[in-house]
This record gives sequence, structure tokens and C-alpha cells, in this order.
Amino acid sequence: MARKKVKILGIDTSLRSTGVGIIEVCGSELRAVAYGRIQNKPKVPHSLCLATILDSITELIEQHHPDCAAIEGAFFAKNANTAMVLGQARGVAIVACAKKGLEVSEYSPRKVKSAVVGTGAAQKDQVAKMVMRLLNLTEQPQEDAADALAIAICHYHQLSLPEELRAKKI
Repeated sequence: MARKKVKILGIDTSLRSTGVGIIEVCGSELRAVAYGRIQNKPKVPHSLCLATILDSITELIEQHHPDCAAIEGAFFAKNANTAMVLGQARGVAIVACAKKGLEVSEYSPRKVKSAVVGTGAAQKDQVAKMVMRLLNLTEQPQEDAADALAIAICHYHQLSLPEELRAKKI
């Protein structure tokens, strides 16, 4: 019996540097299909940054046809403006996935770190190194891309759980 392949899109949203990564899972084998970041220059208006995020994620989905998506959950920011801008970027990313029919699950940063490194208090560099090891990459991915791949890996781990124990779908 053939093992089913599943492609998972991971997204680590930010207005200026959104990390994206797609992994393919077959049984317990994981491999990176595509990863990188969606960059917006500091002087570009927010509205155009959001449009770039929407268009780039839509293009990525059309090119690689992931089966589902995972995104980092909202965190509490001390600055209300920062939280609002991050919320807008998350919203655009979620809409891009929803318009393409992808189910989206969200994970807290601690949950992602715990799933990939084994501790929710892991540092970003530890996450990036473990992502590199788990996906057999020859180079350590850029920080935002590594975070996106880590989110996808976290979702992969959730897929083996019974439905009632899985992450919240949004």
C-alpha cells in the first residue's frame, strides 16, 4: 500500500518579512519543497505590503498545491500598533489560503518550538538548526523561512493526533 504524501504550507507573518515554507511529508519522511520570505521595503505603504503578501502566498499555493496550511498564532504585543499591523498581515495570509480552499491551523510560538526543538523556550537559532537537520538541508534557512518551515513541521506532528486533540482551525 502506497503512503500518502501531504504538502503543508507554513507561514510566519510579518508586514516587512513574512516567512513561507512548504514541506512534503510521506510517512515519517520530511522534505522541504520551497521556502523563503516575502520582503517589503520599509518605505512601502502598509496597503501595498499587504497586497504583496496576498499575491505572493496565492502564487506559492498555485505553484506548489499544498494540502493545508499552518500559521503562527497571534501573540500579545506591548505596542497596540504593532499588534494591529501583525493582525492585518495574518489576516491577509489566512484569506490567501482560504480563497484557495486550504484549511488553516494556528500554533503558538511556544508550541512550534516545543514540537521542533523539544522545549517551548528554544532560541530562534536552535529552531533554525533543528529545521535544517529535520529537513536534511545543506544550509541553514534565513530566520523567517526557518520559522515558517518549523510551523509546517509542527502541523505535521499534529496530524498524527486524534481529531479532538489537534490544533484550532481558523
